[in-house]
Amino acid sequence: MGLFNVITNEVKAAVGYQQSFGELLASKDVGRAMNLMRSHCDEAQRNLEEYNVKTHKIMQRKDKPIFDKKGNFLRYQNRWRIPIPYQQFINEVALVFLYGRPVKWLQESEGTDYAFDAYKNLLKEIRFDAHVRECKRLAGAEGSAAILYHTYKDQDNKPKLLLNVLAKSKDDDIYTIKDQYKRLMAFGWGYTLTEAGGKSVYHIDIYTAESIYRCKRITMGWEVMSMQNVIGKIPVILFEQEVEHAGVQHMIERVESMESTDADVNDRFANPAMVATADIINALPKAEEEAKLYILKDGGEIKYLTWDDASESKKNEYDRLDKHILNKSFTPDVDFDNMKSLSNLSAKALKQMMMLAVIKAEKRKETHDGYMNRHANLMRAIMGNVIDYANKAKYDALVLGHEFQEPFGEDVSDALNDILKQFGAGALSLQTTLEMSYLVKNAKTELARIKEEQTEAIERQKELNKMDVFGNAE
Repeated sequence: MGLFNVITNEVKAAVGYQQSFGELLASKDVGRAMNLMRSHCDEAQRNLEEYNVKTHKIMQRKDKPIFDKKGNFLRYQNRWRIPIPYQQFINEVALVFLYGRPVKWLQESEGTDYAFDAYKNLLKEIRFDAHVRECKRLAGAEGSAAILYHTYKDQDNKPKLLLNVLAKSKDDDIYTIKDQYKRLMAFGWGYTLTEAGGKSVYHIDIYTAESIYRCKRITMGWEVMSMQNVIGKIPVILFEQEVEHAGVQHMIERVESMESTDADVNDRFANPAMVATADIINALPKAEEEAKLYILKDGGEIKYLTWDDASESKKNEYDRLDKHILNKSFTPDVDFDNMKSLSNLSAKALKQMMMLAVIKAEKRKETHDGYMNRHANLMRAIMGNVIDYANKAKYDALVLGHEFQEPFGEDVSDALNDILKQFGAGALSLQTTLEMSYLVKNAKTELARIKEEQTEAIERQKELNKMDVFGNAE
């Protein structure tokens, strides 16, 4: 079979799969349609049990039963359960090094200033930077999360856009269908609403590039309402990854077990106990009495029994585990004592000190580059097809780029000196120099001011030259 036939058959198979999925939804057979989708719920729930301290395995530790010499049950002795939120610490550090500073958007097309300005304004309006950080945090904890782009009409009947972050911890169920090239073909969002009478009803909204199906579970089957997807794209960015603490979970559980056991031992042995022979003449003073005089017979002895510190091997194990947990999750040790000495370091030096987190962030950019490209394409489609369709051609012509910014900023003074040298050598135009300068907030406005000042200076010089011609100048 030729290569063309192979490709054609694969495409037909994928199209047939889509058609059967759409037919099931059209016939309101939502249950069978959902069976064709992959559910992210179970995996997310398992990951959340590791992430949330209340559901750590150490919390299942039972109290110790106490029996008398005859084997009769007396009571339960409390045993400590000490969960340690390593997972949350690891996740937050990873988030800061990827989205600690907002993504920088670039206009890579000419003559599209209107569309680019409208794009940036809409990003602020929908609080994109905050939502993308929230979604990344949830994906780092659960393994998957999504941003849903929801278009609607406000009270003035004007089209609007809002972003909704979906995750299992927010009581959202995520379902997906992908083709053999890992492209998203359908997305499902399951959620529960409380309706009249306090009844909880399960809904699932299913999105394809062509249609949106709003499905509601009823007593007998499903109620389905379908509508055209005017955006023309599935309005979702799906964040998928292994959780940020992947690979170190068992070590974390070992540390929690050791901490809890040590707490029990401390309760029993850390406080000194008095040991005395029977040859003490007077009774021991009560706790509230100040007298501390003991009268002993010949050979009588009294002393305190104290517990030596934990063994050196146990301390070494704590240190090794802590180091392995942080290093193997690519997380720098950023506690207060370590950070005090870093206040005067440059951004470049800080980056070297935090190289583990930088390595992890660079790995994440392999997928998040694609997420940001998809976001840009979605936004152009939403703005051109829904929000501002009168200027659709302008949004179609807009080409967007992006850059991830360093979490600690850059050594801007050195960079500015390099820029000015390039400008002085004629290698950069004035407009490019202004765009690259961190001191200039709006390069176009600043360029217009410079040109206006240059024009005024030329006019003043002309007046002076005229005065020199007629001998009136000083």
